[in-house]
Amino acid sequence: MTDGQEQLAERESAYGLLQRGQELLQKRHAAQAAVILERAARLEPSRGSIVEALARAYYNSGQLERAAEAFRSLLDIDPSAAYGHFGLGQSLKQLGRQAEARTHLRLACAMAPDSVVFANALARLG
Repeated sequence: MTDGQEQLAERESAYGLLQRGQELLQKRHAAQAAVILERAARLEPSRGSIVEALARAYYNSGQLERAAEAFRSLLDIDPSAAYGHFGLGQSLKQLGRQAEARTHLRLACAMAPDSVVFANALARLG
């Protein structure tokens, strides 16, 4: 395998795609990150780190229904993922589903009682 082929293979691995997607998220290119992370999720649909990054990309690009679906998938993979409950709560809140949002934000706060971010999100919901 040539160096170029090895680099392409690494870039196209789930891990390589996750790294590229996270870089795009850091640069605030959420829609582009979502495209890359969708490819990673197709390769490894049960990898929590990939699904979480994809959910964040959807949320940050305004794809709220997709974000909620991806955060639910994350919670299917890891029901104890506090950030999954937080993200799902935030997505549901933006979709106008306050009662459902409150449930997930409360769960996030219970799982991570020291998180000021989670507590503030719940307080803002009222």
